[in-house]
Amino acid sequence: MTDLPNSSALFDRIGGSATFDALVRKFYEGIREDDRLRPMYPEDDLEGAIWRLSAFLQQYFGGPTDYSDQRGHPRLRMRHAAFHVNPDAKERWLAHMRRAVDSLQLSPMDEGELWDYLERAALSMVNTFEDYPSSSSPKV
Repeated sequence: MTDLPNSSALFDRIGGSATFDALVRKFYEGIREDDRLRPMYPEDDLEGAIWRLSAFLQQYFGGPTDYSDQRGHPRLRMRHAAFHVNPDAKERWLAHMRRAVDSLQLSPMDEGELWDYLERAALSMVNTFEDYPSSSSPKV
């Protein structure tokens, strides 16, 4: 079996960097309004968070390797370990991402491929079943 041509990557099929940037910016519109998730994102690094998520998703789905070139291996669980990610945080994250994915109006096949990964990734980030701490979430 041979490798499929690069054009079969989701990155190319849905419009490349511009589409992933639009997805992530729409996602962060919801994060900005979320009283539970917003404290996890430092105000002075919000643009950095936007770049990191977009670059990571682009690379994961067959686009440029800018994320790894600048940050090394993604190590998602390690990078998120300092955050209080309980099932409620996962569901909130997914709700904001669902609205962002829906805004793209992708084909059912492309939407399914993207959503399948996002659901699995969100589930893998859960690191506690405790309620939110009374103090604000750590910022990394």
